[in-house]
Amino acid sequence: MHIPPFRDSIDDDTEKPKTRCNMALSEVYWDRQIPLPKLAPVQAKVTVALVALLCFINSYDGEFVFDDSEAIVNNKDLKPTTPLSNIWRNDFWGSNLSSNSSHKSYRPLTVLTFRLNYLLAGGLHPVGFHMLNIILHAVISALMIDVFAILIGGLSYDEKGSILNHAPKTSLLAALFFAAHPVHTESVAGIVGRADLLCALFFQLSFLTYCKAFNRGRCQSNTLVLSGVNAAFDVLLICNVNVYELSQRLLLRKNSFDMLRTGLPTRLALMGLGGLSMLYARWRIMGTGPPAFTEVDNPASFAENIFLRIVNYNYYYSLNAWLLLCPWWLCFDWSMGCVPLIKSATDWRMVWLLLLWCVLIGLINQALLSKAILTLAADQMKTLTLGLVLLVVPFLPACNVFFRVGFVIAERVLYLSSAGYCLLLAYSLGLCCCRWTKYRKLLCASVLALLCVYIARCALRSHQWRSEQSLFTSALPVCPLNAKVHYNVGKNLADRGNATAAVGYYREAVRLHPTYVHAMNNLGNILKERNELTEAEQLLSKAVSIQPDFAAAWMNLGIVQNSLQKFEEAEKSYWNAIRFRKKYPDCYYNLGRLYADQNRHVDALNAWRNATVLKPDHSLAWNNMVILLDNTGNLGQAEMIGREALRIIPNDHTIMFSLANVLGKLQKYKESEGFFLHALRINPNSASCHGNLAVLYHRWGKLELAKKHYELSLKLDPEAPGTRDNYNMLRRKLDQLKRQTP
Repeated sequence: MHIPPFRDSIDDDTEKPKTRCNMALSEVYWDRQIPLPKLAPVQAKVTVALVALLCFINSYDGEFVFDDSEAIVNNKDLKPTTPLSNIWRNDFWGSNLSSNSSHKSYRPLTVLTFRLNYLLAGGLHPVGFHMLNIILHAVISALMIDVFAILIGGLSYDEKGSILNHAPKTSLLAALFFAAHPVHTESVAGIVGRADLLCALFFQLSFLTYCKAFNRGRCQSNTLVLSGVNAAFDVLLICNVNVYELSQRLLLRKNSFDMLRTGLPTRLALMGLGGLSMLYARWRIMGTGPPAFTEVDNPASFAENIFLRIVNYNYYYSLNAWLLLCPWWLCFDWSMGCVPLIKSATDWRMVWLLLLWCVLIGLINQALLSKAILTLAADQMKTLTLGLVLLVVPFLPACNVFFRVGFVIAERVLYLSSAGYCLLLAYSLGLCCCRWTKYRKLLCASVLALLCVYIARCALRSHQWRSEQSLFTSALPVCPLNAKVHYNVGKNLADRGNATAAVGYYREAVRLHPTYVHAMNNLGNILKERNELTEAEQLLSKAVSIQPDFAAAWMNLGIVQNSLQKFEEAEKSYWNAIRFRKKYPDCYYNLGRLYADQNRHVDALNAWRNATVLKPDHSLAWNNMVILLDNTGNLGQAEMIGREALRIIPNDHTIMFSLANVLGKLQKYKESEGFFLHALRINPNSASCHGNLAVLYHRWGKLELAKKHYELSLKLDPEAPGTRDNYNMLRRKLDQLKRQTP
């Protein structure tokens, strides 16, 4: 069944044969020259999907890395105990969308898929998360064949409603390039990249649905599927509008209303209205306006004048283009000095942005402004134009033109734009094969070599994304000036217990970015542990002077000042930390330790009680309360606090140990024994627990048991204070009893 015909061009009043939305009647002329076999549709899609799997399958058992920590591991919206409605109120990271600190990244469907992963896997097991990303990329890559087929060959369907591919080799080649492009590694191997995968999938479904609507004669009902690519496709292929001649007709006001008969203005108006409605809804959801980014996030947007901003934005565009052309230098983060700003017109890097615009202007001139005389030239122009549209339109939200973004370069935002690049690359190779037939073998070898390089690079890069250690280390040669790279390498080393190596990276991060307060805070912590207290105090004091609301740095400064016996200054630092972070149980715990050191017992107990109110499972605060009450002779209160703590955290062996000591002093020997034994079942190699249980048996008169546990304690820790003296005392008593025995 055919729908009413559209005209082939706006300047020809001759009726054309009826077609389905300007269907192409033959293969694109350069397609047969592409050095690939002509596969059936199902074979082509399976081949592309397998290539996509081959490229990224070695990331399937990777860890949660980088942004995965905040978006998944620490995101309460993934847990079944969190109301499902929170997903629709919170941002991508689990923060309230109306908060001023929110980045306003509203991706509820992506978070919903994370939650489903969590439910299906029964917790935070990264394999399921990674596998879904890889499968999504394979599906998207396979669907790209249909998208490219329509963009190259026009909209055409068989009697069953399936897309007729008039460029099977070109669309297959473009899809293979897309499946294997290394710039996709962050989107596929990084779990948070699922947002970009889902964006691409919904774009494809939108585009294919829009095209399907014309085949079924119901174009108007599908216009809510909104996309700039849909609009460009509608103009160039469905209505067969020649942009050059359209502009001439509009300027000369000659036959400019012919296209009204195609319904194009109505469809474009509906798409525009739908798009504006979505933007308005998105703005309302954001609540408090756009997110507040800092100079560290996007230094070009804070440049001194508009000229420098424009220059640096364009330099960023050229770097993005280079990542598509040569995706070898890839990095998980491009901020904090990785890309130094261009500050004068004499900077040699100006060459790159000039080159970028020369290429773009040349392509635009070829695609839009050249007068097409031959049908073949018109086909080339449309393919080139749609390739440019698919390259540029998805990148527009990241270009800093409409609003400031929170990054310098983000490889994930190139996921969909790379489809336009792959289409242009396949189109160019097709033309080269058509024009230079004598070099066909060389071109064939080049295509094969390029695909092999892409696959190898994907495999290497996805392997680097398997762990934070390899990911962060791989960025050092790419962005040696990036302070965040050095910070992350240092943090990873510190988390793995290599604090000595971490110090060097933290120092380099501070050198590269002298106001990097997080690096100062972490470096100060390590120096504190190494008892280099003076330098630690200097670093932490500088950090809070740069960022006065940095609560963690205030708390760490208080710990250092307490160790330096600067008690008054330490108390002020702790209260500053609590002032900037109202719910800060660890700070209350450390404040309690300060008061205990000053023998301010009531203040210490109140501080630790605050810590347990804010964090009921704060084991250290509970244990310190029991110990302090025990040491001050308040045994009844100590017993009550210990039992309360064990009701909340019943398997905490340290609290069992402290409560057992209290019960022993209260001569509740049986209960005390039970808690000691329970603690030893949890932690059987505790020398102090064996030693104190031995003391209990010693007092209780169970001397053989006391002897056994004294010996176990001394075996585990020969230098345990008091244990050997008690053991020697017990042996003398046992010897005395033996002598008294007849």
